[in-house]
Amino acid sequence: MDANAAKLLGAGLAAIGVGMAALGVGNVFGSFLESALRNPAAADSQQGRLFIGFAASELLGLLAFVVAMILLFVA
Repeated sequence: MDANAAKLLGAGLAAIGVGMAALGVGNVFGSFLESALRNPAAADSQQGRLFIGFAASELLGLLAFVVAMILLFVA
């Protein structure tokens, strides 16, 4: 396997993390909506945790995207 093929393969594998981040964000919001519908009085106190979970999922997706771009254009 030459270096260019290995670089493209590594970038493709790193890009899988972007899709997993989308699933993570959907899971965070789905869980919040499920718990808010079960107990609407506690939804306001859980909203901060919602945004922390969203930010963590998005951060991991952006890091995977950055790694893929570094592998494609820098390495």
